[in-house]
Amino acid sequence: MPNWGGGAKCGACEKTVYHAEEIQCNGRSFHKTCFHCMACRKALDSTTVAAHESEIYCKVCYGRRYGPKGIGYGQGAGCLSTDTGEHLGLQFQQSPKAARSATTSNPSKFTAKFGTSEKCPRCGKSVYAAEKVMGGGKPWHKTCFRCAICGKSLESTNVTDKDGELYCKVCYAKNFGPTGIGFGGLTQQVEKKE
Repeated sequence: MPNWGGGAKCGACEKTVYHAEEIQCNGRSFHKTCFHCMACRKALDSTTVAAHESEIYCKVCYGRRYGPKGIGYGQGAGCLSTDTGEHLGLQFQQSPKAARSATTSNPSKFTAKFGTSEKCPRCGKSVYAAEKVMGGGKPWHKTCFRCAICGKSLESTNVTDKDGELYCKVCYAKNFGPTGIGFGGLTQQVEKKE
């Protein structure tokens, strides 16, 4: 039967696909809205599609359905398979290398190569070079470099320190600065002379 004025039929919905909405894959045409995985319904593009005969899948679903099966086969490069095969009656033996602890065997070699990280006085966590701000002779995280009283973010121009804590100049002056007449806060009542 002739195809009068229409395009090819969509591989998913079997309706006419016109050129403006056409995606071709594996010799078949699809609407842009119909071009999704037949298993999980995720939208596909040219980098994520995997075709099997007349069906299209995302690479993950294709691997699950048609990829290798068994112990040690993951779903992509670098994937760790946690399937032990116990449900199939297989015994899983752990290799001596995998049983070894993941911690460094010699911490002194580690610290010699990478150095020890300094701790932030505010949160106690490690401060790395990319996030380090110095204040009061100590390293701080950029997010922890704030006034201990009002929480205002500090800079080198408005920071003061006292007893290992950081303050903005305003809070420092209010709480630790000189008091009395002429210093912004009256602490004594002045008698009036008549």
